[in-house]
Amino acid sequence: MLPTQNRLRRREDFATAVRRGRRAGRPYLVVHLRSGATDPHAPGESAPPTRAGFVVSKAVGGAVVRNKVKRRLRHLMRDRVAQLPPGSLVVVRALPGAGDADHAQLARDLDAALQRLLGGGAR
Repeated sequence: MLPTQNRLRRREDFATAVRRGRRAGRPYLVVHLRSGATDPHAPGESAPPTRAGFVVSKAVGGAVVRNKVKRRLRHLMRDRVAQLPPGSLVVVRALPGAGDADHAQLARDLDAALQRLLGGGAR
């Protein structure tokens, strides 16, 4: 499970990541990354933690399928949060095929998208 301090919850934060961040698309998902964004709501001088949020629409499938996809994505992001710069906002949007994809396929797409966004991969 993704720790509470690493979860993206507010609508404004989702909007910031999607509108002002970079985007990388893969067959099963699209990842939006706003690197090192400072959080004006966080008290203190320390760098805020990296936070991730997930968008899984009804186009992916029914409620059971959507929740399964969200659980898989949260589990995958838990291991990858440390790779991202502190204060980053990440939004992972599942595409309609994600409901039929297995865990390994989602992991490959997530890794490829994050690698591209972090400057390690070509288009």
